[in-house]
Formats: sequence, structure tokens, C-alpha cells
Amino acid sequence: MRVTFYGVRGSIPTPGAAYIKYGGNTACVHVELNDGTDIILDSGTGIRLLGNKLKNKTSPIHLLLSHNHWDHIQGFPFFSPIYQANRDIFIYPGQTSLAQHDHILQQMEGSFFPVSPCDLHANIQFKTLPENQMSWQIGNAKIKRLRMNHPGKGSAYCLEEDGVKLAYITDNELYPPYQKETNFLGFVDFAKDADMIIHDAQYLASDMPDKSGWGHSVAEEAVKLALACQAKHLALYSHDPDRTDKDIDMIVEHCEQYITVTESALAVFASAEGQTLIF
Repeated sequence: MRVTFYGVRGSIPTPGAAYIKYGGNTACVHVELNDGTDIILDSGTGIRLLGNKLKNKTSPIHLLLSHNHWDHIQGFPFFSPIYQANRDIFIYPGQTSLAQHDHILQQMEGSFFPVSPCDLHANIQFKTLPENQMSWQIGNAKIKRLRMNHPGKGSAYCLEEDGVKLAYITDNELYPPYQKETNFLGFVDFAKDADMIIHDAQYLASDMPDKSGWGHSVAEEAVKLALACQAKHLALYSHDPDRTDKDIDMIVEHCEQYITVTESALAVFASAEGQTLIF
């Protein structure tokens, strides 16, 4: 399994010299399975560069959306494969509180975008699963989903192939002030023994309580989850738009100190655009 980060920023794209190391594009992760199947996690602005790569292939594309907030869908109109004739693109909407399964196309309607969804050449199909269906198959991979804690709700995903397990849990508030969709132990069971957990780490303890309820987690909370899961790697994700490269370096250092105290073998790092891991 080859995992490449194309967008790691939360909320809004952040261009500029202070954001070069980790990148400023919003959420998008590409997973290439051993059998060549392409799975994309979210469609933030990072998906544009991924599209430039995937347009050279003809095989189907599977897009798993966590939810419909702008930073997770705004790159889709610039995704090259949607303009390729007869290219099969399967979209799996997140479990949002409002059933707006085609919202990723609605953003191209009317005065919002110059190209209408009806003018796209690809064969775009929405795979809306029954609410109680929590697992299915894509290629050689078993896919599982879990309801996450975020305003408007949404889905976390686990991908398992050939003994490798990847958990994608972004825009998730592990300890929200509102009613939880999934509690901490539920996430532990979901991501248990993962080779890598990609988890929201947008906030610091100093951001609280002002941002409590905004739907994101404190970085050290993500570490606690990864430790409880006995995961091998933790990728801190959904970096705050105000967080510079230097700030993110400091967050990683703090998390590493936390792990050292626990004497765990967990490897933690901040996800960065262009970074590829092979499992």
C-alpha cells in the first residue's frame, strides 16, 4: 500500500513562505493498493495535483469523502479526470447530518463555477450506502467507516489490504462538548493495531476552551488515541491555517516528548504535501 499526502491543511488553503515545508493545500490523500486500485481520501485543493498524475491512467477512481465542508470538496472542479471521456469515478459520500450526497457537484452549479456538472465527460457515480452498512470492498481492500464527531457529522475510514491497515480520521473532535457520534473507545476499536493513523491535530491545549466544539482535536489527544490503538505510525493532519512550519515542528517535538515518557515505539510526524509512505 502506497500512501501519498497531497493536501494536509485544515479549513482554508494557506499559501506563503511560512508554509512551504508542510504545504498549504487542503485535505487530500492518495492510496494506491497493491493491485493498482486508486483510492482518494477527500477532495480538498490538493486533489488538483493528484489529478495531473491520475489523468495518465484509465482505470477507475474511488473517492471517499469524510464530509462536505469546503476544505474537503473545493478541489474537485479542478480534478483533471472529471473531464476525461468515460473515466469511471465512484464517489462515496460521508455520513453527514444532511443527506447532501451530491454536494461536491452542487458547488459547480449556477454562478458558483464556469463549468456545469452536466458538462463533465467522466462517468461519475455516487455510491450511497445504507446507513447501517459500515464495511465494503474496493479492489483487494476492505473498507470500514465510522461516524466522526464534527459539526454536520461525517465519516472516518479504515482501509485494510494484505495485512496493512490505514485509518483516516480527520476533522474529528475526540472530546466534544456536544453529544458524541463515537466515543474514544469506539475509535480505539476502529483503528486498533493500525500501521498508520492519520488524525486531525489542528489545535493546541492553548486553543481551548475558545475552540471547543469546533470539531477538531488537540494534537496530544491524537497521540493518546494512537497509543491506545497500539498503532505503529501517527500522521498529524489538518494543520491549522495559522500554524507555520516552525509552529508545526514544535507540535511534533512536544508530541515526541509525550511518547518518550510512555516508552512507546509509536512514530509520530506531521503530514506534509508530497510525502509518500509505503507499507
